[in-house]
Amino acid sequence: MAGVPRMGVALLLPPPLIPAPHCPHGPALLFAKIRQGKEEGRRFYACSACRERKDCSFFQWEDEKVSEARRLAQEKYNQSRQPAFSHAQNVERYKEFIVLPLWERKFCQECQQLVLPPERITHAGHCLLDDVSVAQLRRPSQLLRPLENKKTNAQYLFADRSCQFLLDVVVALGFKRVLCLGTPRLHELIKLRSSQEQKSPIRSLLLDIDFRYSQFYTEEEFCHYNMFNHYFFGGEAARGTCQEFLQQEKGNEVIMVADPPFGGLVEALAFAFRQLMAMSEQTGCTDAVSKELPIFWMFPYFFESRILEFFPSFRMLDYQVDYDNHALYKYGKTGRKQSPVRIFTNLSPQLIVLPVEEGYRFCCICQRYVSSENQHCEMCNSCTSKDGRRWRHCFLCKTCVKPSWVHCRVCDRCALPSHSCKDTEAGCFVCGAGDHKRTACPQLPAASGACCGGQKLNRKKSKLKANVLRNGKKAKTAKQRKKTKSKKRLS
Repeated sequence: MAGVPRMGVALLLPPPLIPAPHCPHGPALLFAKIRQGKEEGRRFYACSACRERKDCSFFQWEDEKVSEARRLAQEKYNQSRQPAFSHAQNVERYKEFIVLPLWERKFCQECQQLVLPPERITHAGHCLLDDVSVAQLRRPSQLLRPLENKKTNAQYLFADRSCQFLLDVVVALGFKRVLCLGTPRLHELIKLRSSQEQKSPIRSLLLDIDFRYSQFYTEEEFCHYNMFNHYFFGGEAARGTCQEFLQQEKGNEVIMVADPPFGGLVEALAFAFRQLMAMSEQTGCTDAVSKELPIFWMFPYFFESRILEFFPSFRMLDYQVDYDNHALYKYGKTGRKQSPVRIFTNLSPQLIVLPVEEGYRFCCICQRYVSSENQHCEMCNSCTSKDGRRWRHCFLCKTCVKPSWVHCRVCDRCALPSHSCKDTEAGCFVCGAGDHKRTACPQLPAASGACCGGQKLNRKKSKLKANVLRNGKKAKTAKQRKKTKSKKRLS
């Protein structure tokens, strides 16, 4: 069992030896209800990629006996949710599409699909993009509509500034191959740069759950992959492609750049990343000590403790990653409005040069680049700021805290001035007991879903009760009006 349970539900890792049932997103993950630090109740399987039942309704108890009819129905449903064309078919379709004259190249914005001339009748009435150029085909992330489910497959695409910075760092560090995990913009930029450089071009392999990219890349350039359960939809062939890519040059000169959905389970991501790291290791290699696969992991800074729980060797860089299609994560904003996304890496921070023109400086004591507002604290012997603002040292807490926090004598800790002293980390917010937290409170009802816990069920009950009361009041008011009207008629 890995990590701290969230909302009373914990992910069980490593997976059981018995093969897990499948949903349209691959093998399901095994969860358990946790109360007061102990597992209780029946274990259950739920979708690995979707944290809401409305996105994927798959649910199965671990000890449940599934009938043959139900198993076949689930397999049929899973098959119906797969793309209309295979990856190999999409490659052939792209070859036909690219040789068409410019006025014949069309892209259906509703179906998100390249349209060949014989298929136009099936897209009649749809919004078609005409005259699709080769330059547009080389930047498919600008053609495709970004998926916006924050917890499943959110596609917040790198801004050109961040994408160019990542590529410059990769080149400066001498990497020749990049495993792009959920980073289509970086994959595009690498391919564009490689097409312009004849001498020692950088190679890239994109792993992404968005199968639409198979329309633009071959099997050697793209693999349909779920990073929450380490599942290759293309089977052993796709797995072999990824492993061969990682193990070239004895596993040297390769780096993985990952940008997962921020609502995903950290423990599931960490497990998948460890599997990819294991794939990069040379089997039977005794002439040298195997090195850990270098990783750049984009994630909000407030997940630092969770990431370090699984990867203690990782360090967080001060660089702020921003995105084109996100309302808040934009470069140039200050204070709480700035992007909270940072780079977590197992490389030495002193090797990574942050752009001075964007407000970063080198700290001679910490031997790394930090934000200009991140001042070195002599007490902590570190540049302590996490969010880009200048933090201050609290001598009572013996650590640096956010500038907006003050020390509370009642809670004996620093917090916002407007905080309630009852909201302390020492106890439970539900019953007030000091021996457990809210997520393990015995007063909470049983869990109702993979990642929503008992509170989701409680909210549903409260909402249903409110609706009943509201409808009852409406009915009562209607009866009163009817009685009043009848009295008036009699009088």
